[in-house]
Amino acid sequence: MGSNSSRINDLPKNEYLKKLSGTESISENDPFWNQLLSFSFPAPTSSTELKLLEEATISVCKSLVDNNPRTGNLAALIKVFLSRTKELKLSAECQNHLFIWQTHNALFIICCLLKIFICEMSEEELQLHFTYEEKSSGSYSSDSEDLLEELLCCLIQLITDIPLLDITYEISVAAISTVVVFLSCQLFHKEVLRQSISHKYLMHGPCLPYTSKLVKTLLYNFIRQEKPPPPGSHIFPQQSDGGGLLYGLASGVATGLWTVFTLGSVGSKAAASTELPSPLANQSLLLLLVLANLTDAPDAPNPYRQAVMSFKNTQDSSSFPSSVPHAFQINFNSLYTALCEQQTSDQATLLLYTLLHQNSNVRTYMLARTDMENLVLPILEILYHVEERNSHHVYMALIILLILTEDDGFNRSIHEVILKNITWYSERVLTEISLGSLLILVVIRTIQYNMTRTRDKYLHTNCLAALANMSAQFRSLHQYAAQRIISLFSLLSKKHNKVLEQATQSLRGSLSSSDIPLPDYAQDLNVIEEVIRMMLEIINSCLTNSLHHNPNLVYALLYKRDLFEQFRTHPSFEDIMQNIDLVITFFSSRLLQAGAELSVERVLEIIKQGVVALPKDRLKKFPELKFKYVEEEQPEEFFIPYVWSLVYNSAVGLYWNPQDIQLFTMDSD
Repeated sequence: MGSNSSRINDLPKNEYLKKLSGTESISENDPFWNQLLSFSFPAPTSSTELKLLEEATISVCKSLVDNNPRTGNLAALIKVFLSRTKELKLSAECQNHLFIWQTHNALFIICCLLKIFICEMSEEELQLHFTYEEKSSGSYSSDSEDLLEELLCCLIQLITDIPLLDITYEISVAAISTVVVFLSCQLFHKEVLRQSISHKYLMHGPCLPYTSKLVKTLLYNFIRQEKPPPPGSHIFPQQSDGGGLLYGLASGVATGLWTVFTLGSVGSKAAASTELPSPLANQSLLLLLVLANLTDAPDAPNPYRQAVMSFKNTQDSSSFPSSVPHAFQINFNSLYTALCEQQTSDQATLLLYTLLHQNSNVRTYMLARTDMENLVLPILEILYHVEERNSHHVYMALIILLILTEDDGFNRSIHEVILKNITWYSERVLTEISLGSLLILVVIRTIQYNMTRTRDKYLHTNCLAALANMSAQFRSLHQYAAQRIISLFSLLSKKHNKVLEQATQSLRGSLSSSDIPLPDYAQDLNVIEEVIRMMLEIINSCLTNSLHHNPNLVYALLYKRDLFEQFRTHPSFEDIMQNIDLVITFFSSRLLQAGAELSVERVLEIIKQGVVALPKDRLKKFPELKFKYVEEEQPEEFFIPYVWSLVYNSAVGLYWNPQDIQLFTMDSD
């Protein structure tokens, strides 16, 4: 297996780990801790690397689970870490590599052990392991200090207060990962947890005052996308030809009992770095989403969600209402830029959805931007590459579009933004097209994909709702966008005829054999007629509100006028067909008067002239089409499993054994 693997496999035999997990109690003042914490290897940057490490040390961890009730060594390790963190800020300012290196190692061991403990036992049992009292051998007391809460508060202070430098980067990532691990008890429950010990710590007591500062720090970590320092330069400089003071000190402490080892080859390390440019930003975003989606406490709402819902722009000088707790300010321009650049990941799209849906300050700011294409284009790319995305990422992207299209200003402005050479759109070369027309094309393509593949009614409904919201503001539709609208209607018409024919044949067959159950064609027919009705309403809305702006849509209607014949007298459509029929009849007669074999240019010219002459008062007025996104009554049942599926699949060093996971009501593709 190679030298690296063999070194990892030697870990269960390591004297320090055996002593930590053994039957002997170790005082927190014992020199042993300096020796235990003097190891060096690149911290795991992927779940694969961490899996190797955890599999190698599982016997050590289980031994500690068995012996800790009598030794209290886990509590002693945590007290050692807590005492060191009091000097961590000063150590960062003084560039004390050795102190920060050992403190990071202590936190890394705690994080690994905590994951094993959470996997192996209930929260109540876990709390007992943290409340060991040395005075009375092997006893526990509810009056003893709550190390679990103290550790969690210490980690939050570390995340918010320690300056981000090369030498503190890894310990910042480790602190955020450890908080995620603290909350990971959700992974081991099939139902959404409404109450837990970690929830209680975060929503009450000494952790609560840090709410806004923590959310702000995590957001800025996401915004800045700080890359990790070069391997070996941030915590433990590698030995050069002449050695070095720090390396010499570390080697002296280790005294040969720890070997300096790596978790993988140089190639795998580089690959991980390429895949995830900023582990700190990624972990910060995951923790932010976990915190924002915690269920409310029985006596108080989730403060982290409140903070996410209420923060304002740094340029907003208005005061916060006294009724808004945990509020803060952040640079919206930087946040907007980061969100535009990071939409390739599920978690960034989920954050964008959360902010647009829940924070009115962010939504108002984004809708006022004059460069909305920077945000909308990445969302359209997600929908365009629907085959490569998981369904939840596609849903989030689609809901974001639905929320944006609720605003009339957005619906107008997107038709004023002209795009050049959209290279990722492969069906047709688009040298010049408006953002609005491109949005229509991508949404229609999503509907057609859904009709042939997933057949998800929820997806259909939201796609059509977004088109309906836009329809009254359609402007200068690209000829290809106009064609695709009518082509979609053609596809629906054919599907309608097919289902109708199947229903008729089944009905005839049932006359001779009443014992055979009929397929539910009536339900299928009802669903497709609802979709056809919506498409007719979208076309009608455009014709009645912006006919003079859309000659290409009139051209496409006339070219496929035969499609609409069968719906003219259909009881479900005859009212909405009045305007469409009027437009088709009016322009058909003008084309007939102009003669045969007209060029495309001449037809468009006749349409533009005819728009002026069309009597608008003859067009029947219908209620304005407006659809709003409404979250389900219990959104936790969707969002909490979704967030944890993102954590579970994170590329940073967080590994859980799939066999132990209970929660997965979500797909984890």
